[in-house]
Amino acid sequence: MSTTNLQRPHSVSDDRELTVMSLSTGLILSVVMGAANVYLGLRVGMTVSASIPAAVLATGVLRGLFNRRSILEANLVQTTASAGESLAAGIIFTMPALIITGIWSEFDFWTTTLIALSGGLLGILMMIPMRQAIVVESTELKFPEGVACAEVLKAGAAEHDEDGHVAVGTRLVFGGLAVGAIIKFCAGYLGVLKSSVEHATRAGGRTWYFGMDVSPALVAVGLIVGLPVASQVFLGGALGWYLLMPLLSYGPTESLAVDHAFSLWSSEIRYIGVGAMIVGGLSAIWSVRHGITAAFRELVEQVRSRGTSSSPSSEVDLAPPERNLEFGYMLSLGLFCAAVVFGVYFVLLDRSIGITMLATVAALVLSFFFTAVASYIVGLVGNSNSPVSGMTISAVLLTGLMLWVGDYSGRAGILAMLGVAGVVCCVACTAGDVCNDLKTGQLVGASPRNQQIAQVLGVLGAAFIMAPVLTILHEGSLNAGTGGIGGEELVAPQAGLFASLAEGFFGNGNIPWDMVGWGVGLAVLILLADIPLAIKKSSFRLHVMPVAVGIYLPAELSVPILFGGILNWMITSHSSSDAGEKRGVLLASGIIAGESLMGVLLGLLAFFGWTSLKLGSYVSPTLIEVVSLLVLSAVLIAMYRFAVRTTSHSGAA
Repeated sequence: MSTTNLQRPHSVSDDRELTVMSLSTGLILSVVMGAANVYLGLRVGMTVSASIPAAVLATGVLRGLFNRRSILEANLVQTTASAGESLAAGIIFTMPALIITGIWSEFDFWTTTLIALSGGLLGILMMIPMRQAIVVESTELKFPEGVACAEVLKAGAAEHDEDGHVAVGTRLVFGGLAVGAIIKFCAGYLGVLKSSVEHATRAGGRTWYFGMDVSPALVAVGLIVGLPVASQVFLGGALGWYLLMPLLSYGPTESLAVDHAFSLWSSEIRYIGVGAMIVGGLSAIWSVRHGITAAFRELVEQVRSRGTSSSPSSEVDLAPPERNLEFGYMLSLGLFCAAVVFGVYFVLLDRSIGITMLATVAALVLSFFFTAVASYIVGLVGNSNSPVSGMTISAVLLTGLMLWVGDYSGRAGILAMLGVAGVVCCVACTAGDVCNDLKTGQLVGASPRNQQIAQVLGVLGAAFIMAPVLTILHEGSLNAGTGGIGGEELVAPQAGLFASLAEGFFGNGNIPWDMVGWGVGLAVLILLADIPLAIKKSSFRLHVMPVAVGIYLPAELSVPILFGGILNWMITSHSSSDAGEKRGVLLASGIIAGESLMGVLLGLLAFFGWTSLKLGSYVSPTLIEVVSLLVLSAVLIAMYRFAVRTTSHSGAA
């Protein structure tokens, strides 16, 4: 399929696009998927692109329930809905760090909301002038998820039974949603399943640990990202926990083996992942330098053309597939966002004008820079695989360096550092999502302007639910005895990392720079090992960021992700077409959404004092572990059989 074809599919029965129906449905899904990804991101440190499941749901709802057949309208729904997911990633990677550092005891509604709102809108606005260079003209960018989403929309437009039954893809998403929700309810509320199985021991004066999470959502994450990425995440986890853990744990300890393992990981090993992430982020920036240059050139040309054009509204003369949001609107909204950023920082930093100006300039400059980086990387590897953590780490370190040079320290330094990180992370996440959606829109003949309007409205809707959802999850986890955000259930790995970096720069924290250095060295070795693979144009490439993430995350998360990657390989190996993988992705997306939404619901119940019934406490813990592993195995087998069976009997996705 050509990625430059701008013709609308012939099966479309009408050209409705920016309608009340598409916007209202998209806004509802934006809020739902934003809440789900807040939970998922706090739980496992990564989010999954909402575009594909939103596209399936949009087609099913619009055509199955309302008999509306416009693929453009369905595309607007997924465009609006995906804004919630991208904004969730930006917020949960950064704002919980203020809780973890102890600066906040609860989430401030207006600070969290305005950072999400301004960062999300800036991500959209800064990506618009880059659309022509990155989305339309670039031939090296394949946009794997954008193309997949377009295929789902096209298939969904025709994938209904003659008697009006809902599409197979929609049934897969809802079936997966039910499975994920039921298993999470059994584990999180009834207590009849374990969320993880772990064992540790001391032998030979060293600590040996093995554990795995039995969450189907993590298997689903591995299926979506594929075996190459999943295996490298597992490689990082194996290096950190199965090799470095025994090496670094030699010596006497009075702690239990499990406690000693996690203490060592938290204080030393994960910083090796930090060092590798830094190199990974810089490497990603270098790899997209040509795209960044093109984006700057496009922006300068637009500004010059606006200054010399006798018709400031000449944008309206373009055909819908070429027309962006008007420059005047962009400029006004951009100035509004800059003012909001300044105002939030001014209040957050106790009305100190000097550090407020420095933080505002840093946030805006770094935001534009990382907009180009995030957009280009999404074109290379997709939205789900974009190393936003690495980009934000780079922004955090650069901001910390500027503040250190400016002789700022203490609480003000931590607040400024994390405030800049919050805006930049929201910008990078939203920009990548916008870029992905605009590619999908290009392939189905949508109007970029309408999509940009939909993204703006999606951000407006999702921004206001971030603080309430974070509050519900945090308070619910505290009431359930799992430690709130940053505790055993809601680890919030990226936020914990940024909290550690901020305290290391400006607080009483101690950053183990020797471990960071080892991570840098490891990342350099990975880059060197990838050179011959790049020369041979191998289909398998070594990437720094997945390995770094594997080292940084708790070990039990990488095992089910590997299982999901293997499942992806088994499904794709079964058929020469990619229909099985598409069905598997739809089912996996439903499982993630189901477990995530049930996690939010359980957090809400715990918020009101209804915590786990712990029915499993009446039987043997070993039996619970065995049953949990059997349930996970059953889910794996079912996912494989459904994907393979629908490949054989239901045609292409």
